[in-house]
Amino acid sequence: MVDLPTGKMKSREGTVVDADDLIQKMIDEAQLISEELGKTEGMEEEDKQKLYNLVGLGALKYYILRVDPKKRMLFDPKESIDFKGDTGPYIQFNHARIKSLLKKGEEGTYKGEYNNLEASERAIIKNLVLYPEMIQLAAKDHSPSTIAGYIYDLVKAFSAFYQQLPILSDENPGAIAFRLKLSGNVAKVVKSGMTLLGIDVPERM
Repeated sequence: MVDLPTGKMKSREGTVVDADDLIQKMIDEAQLISEELGKTEGMEEEDKQKLYNLVGLGALKYYILRVDPKKRMLFDPKESIDFKGDTGPYIQFNHARIKSLLKKGEEGTYKGEYNNLEASERAIIKNLVLYPEMIQLAAKDHSPSTIAGYIYDLVKAFSAFYQQLPILSDENPGAIAFRLKLSGNVAKVVKSGMTLLGIDVPERM
């Protein structure tokens, strides 16, 4: 059951939402926020429109699927399109951030040993190994929210890692190589998990 910020949807009172209208509203909101944050600077117009559609639909799908289907939920369009917190755009942005990082990493050759893992790196590894189990659990319970919650936790762990450690500027080339590989694995799992939810993730944002 989905409620709106204005209250319950009631067909007799006309307080229902047309799906096409809602989708267009989400795309328009995605365009407005993307432009305000400067995320489309330098992009071709066709690419911009693709990004607005991708973010708008991603926000809508994720916001609904993140809630256990047995529970009642409140759908707030403005909150769902936020680039921070438990939202589709937040996950999409971090995927694009990783892809940008990996592209920059291709410019150098990094080799060497790296054994002393930091806490934030261990946290990501622990999250990554849980992915197959989360898929099985989601299938068993018929609950896409299990995947949504898992992907959000993984992205939060990556964000902490990204903020705390130098990835391309570490003095140890072995650390750089490891962190790039770790980031790449996060991107693969994020894309896989979001695909299971029917949500696309951008390469650039």
